[in-house]
Amino acid sequence: MAVRPLRGSDLSAYLPLRAALWPEGGADREEVERLLRDPDQAAFVVEVAGKLVGFAEVSLRPYAEGCKTRPVGYLEGWYVAPEWRGRGIGRALAEAAEAWARGKGCREMASDAELGNPLGQKAHRRLGYEEVARLVCYRKPL
Repeated sequence: MAVRPLRGSDLSAYLPLRAALWPEGGADREEVERLLRDPDQAAFVVEVAGKLVGFAEVSLRPYAEGCKTRPVGYLEGWYVAPEWRGRGIGRALAEAAEAWARGKGCREMASDAELGNPLGQKAHRRLGYEEVARLVCYRKPL
């Protein structure tokens, strides 16, 4: 198993993984193409026998809840196909994202998980992330 940066040639295999994590809008090809061009964002994948089985997207943010330094590396999205979970792929992807953030001068890493996603919360804790806040977001059309 090897973690590598996402390539433009991966998009047809990458977008379905992204859509599995983010059913509404995850398969946005233009968004991923922008990510590939942005030096403040990166994506990493794991490929097994020619098939992408997981990914992590990371960015630089000027601030993240509970962090004391700037910029902050932010694990924007992190997914491993269900049949490949429990094999260290998620950890390897998160470590690649953290190494990228360190290379960009970050001293802290942040992330989030939905309140209704106990599996994601547990995965973050296993990697040493500590919960710093619980947040309920609201919107109102104008």
